[in-house]
Amino acid sequence: MALLSVLISTLVCEARLLSVTPGFVQTLGTESVLNGSPFLVNGFNSYWMMNVAADPNQRYKVSNVFREASAIGLTVCRTWAFNDGGNQSLQISPGLYNEAMFQALDFVVAEAKKYRVRLILSLVNNYNDFGGRPQYVQWAKNSRAPVSNDDDFYTNPVIKGYYKNHVKRVLTRINTITQTAYKDDPTIMAWELINEPRCQVDYSGKTINAWVEEMAPYVKSIDPVHLLGVGMEGFYGDSNPDRKQYNPSGYQVGTDFISNHLIKEIDFATIHAYPGNMLNGQNDTMQMAFMQRWMTSHWEDSRTILKKPLLFTEFGKSKKDPGYSIRARDLFMNDVYSSIYNFAQNGGTFAGGLVWQLLDEGMDPYGDGYEIVLSQNPSTSSVISQQSSKMVALKKNIH
Repeated sequence: MALLSVLISTLVCEARLLSVTPGFVQTLGTESVLNGSPFLVNGFNSYWMMNVAADPNQRYKVSNVFREASAIGLTVCRTWAFNDGGNQSLQISPGLYNEAMFQALDFVVAEAKKYRVRLILSLVNNYNDFGGRPQYVQWAKNSRAPVSNDDDFYTNPVIKGYYKNHVKRVLTRINTITQTAYKDDPTIMAWELINEPRCQVDYSGKTINAWVEEMAPYVKSIDPVHLLGVGMEGFYGDSNPDRKQYNPSGYQVGTDFISNHLIKEIDFATIHAYPGNMLNGQNDTMQMAFMQRWMTSHWEDSRTILKKPLLFTEFGKSKKDPGYSIRARDLFMNDVYSSIYNFAQNGGTFAGGLVWQLLDEGMDPYGDGYEIVLSQNPSTSSVISQQSSKMVALKKNIH
């Protein structure tokens, strides 16, 4: 009887693996998988890629970052698939697109494929950088829709229509270089609904929850194959008050890590953390203690409540932090990487981390204090490379 039970279990597992779309990153329970094998990542953020690629004379910078990142084992890049209104906009006004900017995004996707880097593409910003929610609300105001503040982004039907149009336009875009629709391109690992959603008029998390409950199925109706994340920082909300103790002091932003990620069309959970910014005035030891608590609580919740993989999609240490040195940054990153590795060892729920952010040489205007130029930072590059090697080795040992 025991043998029969094992055989049935094996057949069920194999059937589930066979249903996974070849070449696309998928989830299997709490694991990320690729072609039936565990997919653990070491990755990076380079939000600026489309903007820089808009100038053909600057495109080499995109290529350089992909090439150098790939050379040290980085396999996932998170970047923006939005720029709403204003300078160098992708979406000039609702439904009106700048073809030159779209071709810049085509180039980013094509270069990622060339260097075997997968992309997480965010579809709108919470903040007014690159337009974001404020621009959508302004567009609605211009059309005389009844809106009063930026949080109407989540509830106003006109604005929700603008957003859905953008989602459809990006997902169905046919890349002018590869001739592949974005929704059919396995180079794209995942979509994110919004970068760092926040809502000041409703701290409970319910307003954002209702928005995700509407938008996640909409994305899946167009593209059922790619993974989908919310794009959250990980702050806890009202659905599990005991967990609020893990939020940095004073952080009430209107999200709920648990309920927002329980929505079935959301495939994986995300967290962000910048302890130098979140815990102003606390020393490195206290900051790392926070990081350990932050990662542990979210790993536990992802494994036991959400039953979905977890990605640490933004973390970094800024040159603007008191007492900063490259050595201090390397130690911070090494500590974060070690924790990610240790969690990933335990069943693969913690699928990896993406450092903020990589630049090429000569990109000072994009520097925000967190920037890493691999060619100029050999020690940091070495820390990243070692983590890549460890995650690759771990993939072979999970099963």
